[in-house]
Order: sequence, then structure tokens, then C-alpha cells
Amino acid sequence: MERSDLELVCAIRAQGSLAGAARVLQVAPPAVSKRLAALEAQLGLRLFLRTTRRVSPTAEGEALCEQATRLLGAFQAVEESLREQRREPAGSIRLAATFGFGRHWLGPALAEFQSRHPAVTVQLHLTEQLPDLAVEGYDGAIWLWNAPQRRAGEWTARRLARNQRVLVAAPHYLQSRGAPAQPEDLARHDCLAVRENVHPSNPRFDEWRLVHDSSGRQASVAVQGPLSSNSGEMVRDWCLAGHGIMLRSLWDVAPRLAAGGLVQVLPAWSMPDADVHWLAPYRPQTPRRIRLLVDFLAQRFEAEPWKLSPPASARAPRGSRRTP
Repeated sequence: MERSDLELVCAIRAQGSLAGAARVLQVAPPAVSKRLAALEAQLGLRLFLRTTRRVSPTAEGEALCEQATRLLGAFQAVEESLREQRREPAGSIRLAATFGFGRHWLGPALAEFQSRHPAVTVQLHLTEQLPDLAVEGYDGAIWLWNAPQRRAGEWTARRLARNQRVLVAAPHYLQSRGAPAQPEDLARHDCLAVRENVHPSNPRFDEWRLVHDSSGRQASVAVQGPLSSNSGEMVRDWCLAGHGIMLRSLWDVAPRLAAGGLVQVLPAWSMPDADVHWLAPYRPQTPRRIRLLVDFLAQRFEAEPWKLSPPASARAPRGSRRTP
């Protein structure tokens, strides 16, 4: 069986007629009939049922078409890889990412990558819901969690950088309310909930699951507060204005911590479930332009540019009173 035979059966199934397949393959209709008959005779199988209205695959034909699709995809990937090795990477890359990380960190990195490889075009779609990457035509996603369990066998994943969610508050909030000394103290504070990015490890927005950095001790705290939003940026603005304590990714709040607009609360405690990952549908041969992009992003974020150094103080500003 040759590659042209695989292309033939796929074209017939896709078009639903021999004449349609002939148009796609740019051959005369009698040639399609002759080639199909020869293939069926060679295999000793009936691959398609013919009626006056439509040609449809048999069970054996459907199985052959499924395998042919995978093999043709592998052929195409190998050819594309060989072509790219002989020249400057070219082609399009379609990506998905969350709004906040995409704007603040990924966008500038992609612009730099594209300037290094002018023949590559990058399409970035910002969304708060992880798409079905293969079905919706994405080459990959830069996401703050690993692949969902239901996709673990279909997608590939690579961690690009470590990240964690930390507790922060504005200095004047801590001046008026005091700084919590233990995670349990959060139940007596105004806590600002972000109702976005539902994740199986923490499906409740009003339950913060914290881990002690050195001992590994875990604490689950039910929190409450008068303000919540599905916009992380809105909750961050409320936090900056002194309306409560927020649990937010370090990549998002690190600049405000460094500038003093926010203070880290309970710095020994965090929610370490938000590492930055590359997720992609499995493909037998990844195009070179995509491999170069993933390596570039891994190098760009390896140093965790949002890392606190030195860590922000856990103590409330002088003159604050502690919660009883």
C-alpha cells in the first residue's frame, strides 16, 4: 500500500463520492474507481458501499481511513520538519493563554521571539477557559496548571516555570485590621475571592488550601468577605485600595510587592498549584518553529522573573494592631 492509496481512501470518505474525491485529487473520476477497485482487490476487503446518492465506508474502510489519517499526518510532519531544518523557521503558531499572564508576561516574550524569527507568525488568543486544543486548532497553550486528567493521555506538557499563589494585602488594611499570625486567623478578615479559572484541586472559591513552605503542613481555611469578582484584576484593585486580603499568583503581584503597594501576609504559607506549563496536543513530530518557541519560553521564564528577592515582610506596618 502506498501513500497515494491512503490519500485516496481519505478523500473518498471526506467527500462522500468518487466524483468529489476525483476533484480533490485532481484526477479523472474513472481513475478513482479503478484505483479503489484495485486496492480492494489487493486487500481482499470491501472498503466502501456505493449507492446512487453516496459512497460510505464499511467498518473495515472506516478503520483504514482512521489509520490513514494518522499516517498521513505523520508523513506531513516529517516533511515539514525536514524543510524547516533547511531554512529559517516559518509558518504560523496559534496559542492560547489566560488574560493576565498573557498580557503581562507572555505577550512581550512572544513579540521578542517573533522578532528573532520574522518568517514565523504568532496568533495569541486570551481566554479564561482552557480550550480543547486539537479540536479548536491550537498548537498549544501557556497555562497555569498541568493538563487536565481527562487529557493527560492526549496532550503533552512541560513546566516552563514555578509559580505559587501568595497572600497579600495593602499596608493600610493591615494598619487598621492587624496581620493574621496563623492561617486560621484569615476567617476573621475580609478576604477577596477571585471567581475565575475553576480547577479540580480547589473548586471552592471560599476555601483557601495553603501549604507551609518549610514543614509542608497544610491548612484549609474557609474565608469570607463582602467583595468577590470573576476578574482577577478587579480583585487586585480592591486589594490595593485596602478592602481586604487576596490570594493571588506571585507573577501578578510581585511588582506591587516590590514597590510597597502590597505586603505579603503569612509569607511562609502559599498555594503551590499554579506553575506555568506548556500544553499541546500530542503529535508524532513537533514542527521546529514550535520547538524553538517552547525552548525560548522555558529559557525566558526559567529564572522566574516574578520571584521575590528578598521575600516581602510578613509583619504588619508599625503601629498596627493584631486581630485578637
